Amino acid sequence: MSDPDANGAVHMPANIIADASLAAEGNRKIEWVRRNMPILRGLEERYAAEQPFAGLRAAVSVHLEAKTAYLALVLAAGGAQVAVTGSNPLSTKDDVVAALAERGLRVYAVHGADRAAFEHHQQTALTITPHIVIDDGGDLVHHLHEGSAAHAGAVIGACEETTAGVLRNRARAAAGQLRFPVIAVNDAYMKHLFDNRYGTGQSTLDAMMRTTNLLVTGTTVVVAGYGWCGRGIAMRAAGMGARVIVCEVDEIKALEAVMDGYEVLPMAEAASRGNWFITTTGVRDVITIAHIQRMPDGAILANAGHFYDEIDLDTLAAEATERVEVRDNLTGYRLGNGRWINVIADGKIVNISAADGHPAEIMDTSFAVQALSAEYLVTNAGDAARSGTRTSPALSPEVIPVPREIDYQVARLRLAAFGVSHDHLTPAQEQYLSDFVK
Repeated sequence: MSDPDANGAVHMPANIIADASLAAEGNRKIEWVRRNMPILRGLEERYAAEQPFAGLRAAVSVHLEAKTAYLALVLAAGGAQVAVTGSNPLSTKDDVVAALAERGLRVYAVHGADRAAFEHHQQTALTITPHIVIDDGGDLVHHLHEGSAAHAGAVIGACEETTAGVLRNRARAAAGQLRFPVIAVNDAYMKHLFDNRYGTGQSTLDAMMRTTNLLVTGTTVVVAGYGWCGRGIAMRAAGMGARVIVCEVDEIKALEAVMDGYEVLPMAEAASRGNWFITTTGVRDVITIAHIQRMPDGAILANAGHFYDEIDLDTLAAEATERVEVRDNLTGYRLGNGRWINVIADGKIVNISAADGHPAEIMDTSFAVQALSAEYLVTNAGDAARSGTRTSPALSPEVIPVPREIDYQVARLRLAAFGVSHDHLTPAQEQYLSDFVK
C-alpha cells in the first residue's frame, strides 16, 4: 500500500502507456473537447480558484478518451492528485493516455489490453489510495472490496456513471457489504435524460454507420431494452427512416414503446425480421445462439449496454464454420446454414469501441454532474477526508441519489451555454402554488 507523504501525496508506480510520442495528438483532442465543454470549463475555473479537492486523491475509471481526460484535468485543477485508468480496453485512446501522462497525471491504460492486463491497470490506479472514486460499471468499487481492499480505507465516496454499475453497487449494498457511499450519477435526471437518450442515440448510430458503411433507412432495427438508452437509439433509428422493433421484459416500458409507435415483440420473433440488432440491457443472454440462427443473412449485431455477455458470442464463435474480419471492427461469422452474421467491435460497447463515444456537449453535462457530485462528497465529509478518516455523519455506506440541486444547477449552465433564456415563477405564482387555500 502506498503511504502519503507529509503533503498528503502518494508516490505512484510509473505510468503504463503504449507510446509517449502520441501525446501531441492526444493534447489536440483534449483541447478540442475543452472548447466544446463550457460547463466543465466553468467548473475548471472555479476549482482552480477555490481548490475544493486540495490534499485529496482521486481514482478515475471511465472510457479513457478525450472527454474523460478533461474531467480528470478538471479534478486536478481543483487540487486533487489524480490516477486515471480505462473502463474498457477497446475504448482507451493511447494518444490521450500519453497526453495525460505528459500533463503530470498518473495514468495506467493501453488500448486493446487483455483482461489480465486491464485489471492490473485498474488495480495499479487504486494504489493512489483514493478519497474519491469516479467509476464506470462499478469495477473500481468492486476492486476496492475485493483484490484491492487494502486501498479502501481512505475512500469517502464514489460516483457511478452507468446503469450497470449502479445495479452492482445496489446489490452489494443490499447484501450489507458496501463500505462507503456511492452516488448514482447515472440516475441523475440530467444524466439519464440527456446522456443515455440523446448521447447513446447519436453515438450508437454513428458507430454502426461508420463501421459498416451501410444504409439504415428502409431497414429493420431491433432494439433490446427500452430504458433511456434504448429510447434514444429507437428514436434516432426511426428518425433515419428505419422500421423499429423493441424487445422488452418490463411491461410498462413495453407499453411505452407501443405508445411511442414501435412494434414490440419477443426476441424469438424479432430475430427473423431484423437487419440490425442492438442490445441496451446490461443483462446476459439477450441474444442467444437460438436467436442468431433465425436471423437473416447479413444481420449486424451490436451491444450498446455495458457488459460483454448481452450477446452469446462464445457459442456463436464455437458454432461458426468460418470467421472473417470483414472490415475494421467488424467480424463476420458464417453459420452452418450458410448465413453470415456480423458483429461490431466484438460485442464491446459499440459507441465507444467503434466510434468516439457521446458528443462533447453531452459529456459536458454528464461529467459536470460527476464533478459536482464528487464535490458534494467532499463537502459532506469535511475535514475528516483530509485527516484520513472517511466517515461522514451525513452520508451512509449506501447508493444515494444525486442531490436535486445539482441537476438544476447543471441544467441552468447548459441552457446558458445554448444561449437560451426561459420564464421564472413570479412571487405571486410561487405563493399561489404554496397556498392550500385557492
